[in-house]
Amino acid sequence: MMGLAIFAAVLGMAYLGVALFRRFGISNQLLDIPNERSSHTHPTPHGAGLVIVILSLLAYIPISLFASGSVSWGYFGGALCIALISFLDDIRPIPFFWRLIIQSAAAIVLIADLETWHGITMLGKLNLGSLGYVLTFVWVVWMVNAYNFMDGIDGLAGLQAVIAGIGWLLVGLIQQDPSLYLYAGIIAAASMGFLLHNWRPSNIFMGDVGSAFLGFTFAALPLLSREHVSHSPDLLPIAAVLFVWFVLFDAMVTVLRRLVRGENIFLAHREHLFQRLVSSGLTHRRVTLLYGVLATLLSLSVLISVKFRNDIGLAMFPVVLILSSLLLLICFRRKVLGQYSSSIDGSPKNLELPSPE
Repeated sequence: MMGLAIFAAVLGMAYLGVALFRRFGISNQLLDIPNERSSHTHPTPHGAGLVIVILSLLAYIPISLFASGSVSWGYFGGALCIALISFLDDIRPIPFFWRLIIQSAAAIVLIADLETWHGITMLGKLNLGSLGYVLTFVWVVWMVNAYNFMDGIDGLAGLQAVIAGIGWLLVGLIQQDPSLYLYAGIIAAASMGFLLHNWRPSNIFMGDVGSAFLGFTFAALPLLSREHVSHSPDLLPIAAVLFVWFVLFDAMVTVLRRLVRGENIFLAHREHLFQRLVSSGLTHRRVTLLYGVLATLLSLSVLISVKFRNDIGLAMFPVVLILSSLLLLICFRRKVLGQYSSSIDGSPKNLELPSPE
């Protein structure tokens, strides 16, 4: 019950904090000005993800000390750096090269503090050895950017954060890890407080500060929790991927399609599946709900696999295939994957021209 009270308090503080930040953004001209790629038509405050960052990091240290007895300064420092460079980028665009340097440094600090996986027994005792360091580094940096890419229409990044946060909260309960349960719940609650303002029609945007921080945090959670779970720690990296699978899947499909067409994947574009679904005539609300339903169903399969590891530990894998195929089928039916024009009512999330929404 104490956990629920904490989550309710964080949700309330996040809701109030985002409302106050909106006033601050308007009075200080911290606005996202619409252009031909924007999903909005009026100047809108952005950077409210800073509220999620502040509430989460303020809670992280006391939770870690009292619930697990240890603090990962690698995670805390890395998350702080990611949030800082991203917030500065929200105020005045910073070249991707410099953001990548900070993201890489944050990933290295995290790995130096928490190590990596050298193998995953879930996949037939797969031994990664030193390759585990490389894969973990790529995973962290890719997650920071992939999550940022998906913050392109109202509610999408916030709803995904709520679903993934609740998923990790339930993993913490199943695995008897109070620190994971509490911290994931705070992330979900803070994201929900923001989402209430960001739901269509949105009156404020998350900004890179929020999306990059969430990407880094969801990438780090399996490393943060593996020393404290009661059983099956090898499921954690798989759960980490699948809780945000449709963020990764959309980004991967988009990159592959652009590579096949010989396009520069680092240039501004409007080719993400969720953007093209909006272009096909679906509303922001429907596209966001579609991704939310798919993410929820997949997260449930992950939780069932974690809970009943010895009986149906592989149950999540066919679900991944089915739900991913369903998304592609919907895209084909909407003629999304067959269209090559760039016309879309949505803003890009890309390496060169990041925007808050």
